[in-house]
Amino acid sequence: MENNIAFIDWQNLHLWTSTEKWKIDFKRFRVYLKEKYLVNEVYLFLWFLDETEEKLYTRLQKSWYILIFREHNSNMKWKKKWNVDVDIVFEIMRRLKDEKDFDKIVLVSWDGDYIKIVNYLIENDNLKKILFPNKFFSSLYRKLQPKYWVNLSLIDIRKKIEYKLFNKKR
Repeated sequence: MENNIAFIDWQNLHLWTSTEKWKIDFKRFRVYLKEKYLVNEVYLFLWFLDETEEKLYTRLQKSWYILIFREHNSNMKWKKKWNVDVDIVFEIMRRLKDEKDFDKIVLVSWDGDYIKIVNYLIENDNLKKILFPNKFFSSLYRKLQPKYWVNLSLIDIRKKIEYKLFNKKR
């Protein structure tokens, strides 16, 4: 049985599902990753907002996500771009080099900034799948064979991972 790990760009996932007026149920999404892609560890990369978000962080941790916060000076909080791309790429490369205690990687993002690492993972047979939050994803990925990616907003997938209360409020 495979032992895969996932890396999630929170900003990409949150913002791009919101553009299609839906939200991820993170408990259901965690189960989906485990059942569909045999993911045992999920790293969620996000920026540290502040202590008022503590309930969100706790809920995510209770749903078996490993939270990785973007390092920044708190004085720069609203003056920086909250880009976690470099952190994700670094962590993927570190895990491949230093630990390699997994079979394949699942990446959740739409961002074309990951194309080099995605190509590297494919070339070395380390990519399980890249999951796009919605139908709008970087054109750089259009060259990839469809077996390497999936759109989470496809209705059959969305039904499995959507936050239901959000749906009722529309």
